[in-house]
Amino acid sequence: MRLYGVVAVGGFRRYAAYRMATVAGVFTNTVFGFIIAYTYIALWDQRPQLGGYGIEQALTYVWLGQALLAACAMMGGGFENELIERIRTGDIAVDLYRPADLQAFWLAADLGRACFHLLGRGVVPVAIGALVFDLALPSSPLTWAAFLLAVLLGLIVSFALRYLIALSAFWLLDGTGVTQLSALAGMFFSGMLLPLNVFPGVLGEIARALPWSSYLQIPADVLLGVRTGTGLIEAYAFQAGWAIVLLTAGRLLQTAATRRVVVQGG
Repeated sequence: MRLYGVVAVGGFRRYAAYRMATVAGVFTNTVFGFIIAYTYIALWDQRPQLGGYGIEQALTYVWLGQALLAACAMMGGGFENELIERIRTGDIAVDLYRPADLQAFWLAADLGRACFHLLGRGVVPVAIGALVFDLALPSSPLTWAAFLLAVLLGLIVSFALRYLIALSAFWLLDGTGVTQLSALAGMFFSGMLLPLNVFPGVLGEIARALPWSSYLQIPADVLLGVRTGTGLIEAYAFQAGWAIVLLTAGRLLQTAATRRVVVQGG
C-alpha cells in the first residue's frame, strides 16, 4: 500500500510541475464556465425548473462541471495515452514483470493526477463563479463530505473505463479512435453539456443508467441535496457497482493481455 501511496503523490507532483498549463487550464475552465452559465440562464429563463433544477442549482451544476472536467478526464488527458503508447512500443512488457499490480499502479497515479486537477483547476473557477452568480452551495460539512465521496467514486469509475480503453491497444495497436469515441461519450453521457435530468423519456433513463453519469450528474445531485437518505445510498451503490464491474473487467482483460505478452515473448 505504501508503494501505491508514493505513486499517487508522484502523480500529484507530476502535474503540479506544469504551472503555466495549470494557469491556462484555470483560465479556459473559467471562460467556458461563463459561456455555459449565460447559456443556462437564457434556457432556464424560458424553462424554469427544467430538469427539476432552479436557476441557482443549474448555475452550480455548470461550475461544478468545470471543476470536474479535468479531474474526471472527460475529454481525455489522463494516463490512457501514456499506457497506450507503452503498449504500442512494447514497453508494457517491463511493467507487467514488475513487482507491482499494473491496474493498482495506474489507478494510484491517476488518483494523484485527479486530486491535483480538483485543487489546481477546480477550486478557482468555482470560487469565481460563486463571486459572480448566486450558487446553491451547501453550508453543511456533511453534505460536502458526501459530495467528496461521490466524486471519489466517480473518479474510480472514470479510471476503470479509461483503463479498459487503454488495454484495448493490445489488440487494436492504436487506441486513438477508441479514446476519441470514449471522450465524446463521456462529454455527452456524463451530463457535461446538459444535466441528464433534462434528457427526455428512454434516452434519459439510458443516460442515467450508464457509468458516465457517475462523473458529474451523481456528484452534482449529492451536492445540490437532490440525493439524500436512501437516495444517497442508492447513488453510492450505483457508482460502486459500476466501479466493481469495470475494474473486474479490466482485471480480466489485463490477465488476457499478460498471457498474450508471455506467449509472444516465449
